[in-house]
Amino acid sequence: MGKFGLKEPEWTDSGSLWADVSYVKGKSAMREGAIDVYGVVMVRCRYTDIINVRSRIIYQDQTYQLLGETLHVDKQANTVQFNAQVIINTGRNLSSSDLGPTGYSGEI
Repeated sequence: MGKFGLKEPEWTDSGSLWADVSYVKGKSAMREGAIDVYGVVMVRCRYTDIINVRSRIIYQDQTYQLLGETLHVDKQANTVQFNAQVIINTGRNLSSSDLGPTGYSGEI
């Protein structure tokens, strides 16, 4: 139970995938609401229907919330690209065994 008797949301892992992840810096990061230089990432991967505006990803021991207004699906190129912002307090602790060979678990 959360504050005020509200039920805490439950998250389940939907899948794992390879992606190109880079940090958004400068004015772009500030526009996306970053609180530090590593607060917003840009993710590009093959198209999959498990990614939507409510998705979260785990990258380098940090949980990120997808920024829905940045979600771009290119069905011709079979890719999806989006920005995601780090969530500070998720209550989830990852071990190194949760991460893939590149340090990216890709859980969505």
